[in-house]
Amino acid sequence: MTDQSKALVQAQFGANAANYATSSVHAKGASLSRLVELVQPKANWSALDVATGAGHTAAAFAPLVASVIASDITPEMLAEAKKIAADKGLSNMTTATADAEKLPFADATFDLVTCRIAPHHFPNIEAFAAEVTRVLKPGGTFALVDNISPDASTTTGFADAALEDAEKAYNAFEKLRDPSHGRALTTGEWQDVVLDAGMTITHIEHQPKAMDFAAWCKNMSVDAPTTERLTAMLDNASPALQSFLQPTNLYGKRSMVLSELILIATKDA
Repeated sequence: MTDQSKALVQAQFGANAANYATSSVHAKGASLSRLVELVQPKANWSALDVATGAGHTAAAFAPLVASVIASDITPEMLAEAKKIAADKGLSNMTTATADAEKLPFADATFDLVTCRIAPHHFPNIEAFAAEVTRVLKPGGTFALVDNISPDASTTTGFADAALEDAEKAYNAFEKLRDPSHGRALTTGEWQDVVLDAGMTITHIEHQPKAMDFAAWCKNMSVDAPTTERLTAMLDNASPALQSFLQPTNLYGKRSMVLSELILIATKDA
């Protein structure tokens, strides 16, 4: 990451680490159990969770592998991950400070590398993917979950130009809530990145993620004026973005649906 973007991520997530430790979407979202199910981890595996946040993904895999390192660039997040490991009695879960685009681990170290709901913050996705490939053992598994932008695979019935506009609007929407947001890739872009990094994709699926709008704002401590701007963006979204986000407003309670990509790949031998 660039120094500026790294500092912004650290500031945003350092200030809101406790919110993410208790966030139900991060702690027990449907994509987490599905990721474990798809990976089928082995008891002798060494695992690394990149951009672990509060450590929920690392903690889910810890009982099923020999060891897991929960890594992140934000000290406050690593402190939350340590708490979760201690509370759950996960003695094989350790933490490490690590930049996702320059991992401080030797080549061919891990059987499994996971990364969940984080890469949309990375300035250089290609560098991250290259690092994943480097630290994986030949034949090792990469397991990814991340929010994605709309494209033809998620949002059907719209012209390419309408989808491109929706992608830009969606990322602007996310960045207004969280200034450390970089860009959520589309499914097609993720496929290209992973293949170019020297991995073979074995599984892809989309997971809808229902979000309470108020909770989504609270996770980043969004102030009232910004919440109003986000509300207006949601209400006035284009038909393509409306189709992607599926916003509702029942009895004054706003919600929407984000789309997560679950991708499993193996490092080429």
